[in-house]
Amino acid sequence: YYDFFTPEGPFTEADLKQIKKRMDKIMKKKLPLVREEVSKEEARARIEAINEPYKLEILESIIERDPEAPITLYHVGDEWWDLCAGPHVEHTGQISPKAVDLQSVAGAYWRGDETKSMLTRIYGTAWENAAQLKAYKKALVEAKKRDHRVLGKKLDLFSIQEDAGGGLVFWHPKGSTVRRQMEDFWKDAHVEGGYELLYTPHIANLDLWKTSGHFDFYQEGMFDQMEVEGDQYQIKPMNCPFHCLVFKDSLMSYRDLPKRWAELGTVYRYERSGTLHGLMRVRGFTQDDAHIFCLPEQLTDEIVGVLDLTESILSRFGFTEYQVMLSTRPDKSVGSDDIWDAATEALKGALERKGWDYSVDEGGGAFYGPKIDMKIRDAIGRTWQCSTVQCDFNLPERFDLEYVNSDSERLRPIMVHRAIFGSIERFFGILVESTAGDMPLWLAPVQLRLLPVTDQAQEWCRDLAKRARKMGLRVEVDRGSERLAKQIRNAEQARIPIMAVVGEAEMGSDTLAVRSRKAGDLGSLPVDNVLTLLQAASEQAIEMQEVDGFEMPPPKVVEAAVEQEE
Repeated sequence: YYDFFTPEGPFTEADLKQIKKRMDKIMKKKLPLVREEVSKEEARARIEAINEPYKLEILESIIERDPEAPITLYHVGDEWWDLCAGPHVEHTGQISPKAVDLQSVAGAYWRGDETKSMLTRIYGTAWENAAQLKAYKKALVEAKKRDHRVLGKKLDLFSIQEDAGGGLVFWHPKGSTVRRQMEDFWKDAHVEGGYELLYTPHIANLDLWKTSGHFDFYQEGMFDQMEVEGDQYQIKPMNCPFHCLVFKDSLMSYRDLPKRWAELGTVYRYERSGTLHGLMRVRGFTQDDAHIFCLPEQLTDEIVGVLDLTESILSRFGFTEYQVMLSTRPDKSVGSDDIWDAATEALKGALERKGWDYSVDEGGGAFYGPKIDMKIRDAIGRTWQCSTVQCDFNLPERFDLEYVNSDSERLRPIMVHRAIFGSIERFFGILVESTAGDMPLWLAPVQLRLLPVTDQAQEWCRDLAKRARKMGLRVEVDRGSERLAKQIRNAEQARIPIMAVVGEAEMGSDTLAVRSRKAGDLGSLPVDNVLTLLQAASEQAIEMQEVDGFEMPPPKVVEAAVEQEE
């Protein structure tokens, strides 16, 4: 995108066609794109000469970030130049007009700051050829249909209540049900994996955040402090300092390590209103945080354990394809060469033991340790950053964390930060979009909807629903106020995995006429069989018809019931 300020008024969607025509002419001219490196002073003088205050602000921010950074301009023939890092194609003729598209116009605060000017943002996309652009547009249409904000509203999963403030998520009953399934599975998997669960406060004395370094390095992402009895308190943007305090509460022996502590900890971070986006970028969210404190010689095994657990949890939600990146030591860092080398080798060794392909981002690690990042691929091929494994040599030093070794010496433990979902909110949004709201049976807020054909069937259905709930199943009864065909359609639109028709015949034979949203008519089944199959499918995270021993009865039962009603 590119942001514009025009004194005569903002661009509109109607302008895009004319702008694209001008772009096509420029491409056909085959104008050269020439890089020019200039001094800070020369760049400043040229920008001031053409009265471009926004470009001047960008220049000053580059200089402030890195006074030694090269300042480069790119010229498009003799017609135009801009402040840009590049690189670019050699000439405009290398760009195909049929592979470029201007997509939309929107208002955007300058640099995402709502206190600054509102500019006009034009979004565009460019590809190597027309076929790629066509495929991209098709993917956009599919992504729009899966937008978690639209589906969240349609399926009554969550909302963002502007009366309460932007970026704060309200979980509705159905969304809360899915979240509870996610959290329960996450907790059980961690306990089975040798983790202990923690609960820590939502606020702490500001001194804690000064000790951790967050106040110095992360202040822009933190909310303002509050005063409590003369002291400054800070709502937490991170969970890690709290886990450090728990470790420090008693002196550990090397025999006590590793310590694996996990927490679903809600944190709060200041995000500008212009950057907020549904569940993907919010101001309050729950991290699936864990921290491991271990000996140097335990690090590789611990990282392998983290990767195993990550793979196990992500695959349960249908994510089995990953892009893995190992990020190594940056120029500015804390910790000795030996500890960096050992930690980096431990991460490499863990990835090699997993047999995973990975890329290396040389110098891309945090200043306090190397890390592994994992992106998951969703159902329509998009990748999402979720899981992270990060070594930390900084916090153990800042909090003076120690353990006693076999020679009674006090040493620093290795600390590993680790998240699998990243955050519950964002992962939930990704899951909604990947499934198009069609949650797998084990996660669905309602697993079975009973469709009573008559008023007499209502009470029978309610009794059956109570029985099913005692078995841990999520069942609801349609009000029965509409014709059966409409009840089935409503259940389909609500993305309910299993529905069952109940009329006089079903009540008399203690059966259900069962229909699967994904597999269609499953026929007439004894009630006990349906409940047992649903329970087994939910426990195994598979569909009901995939349970061992399931036999498809005669077809067309549900369709026949609809025809009979009509």
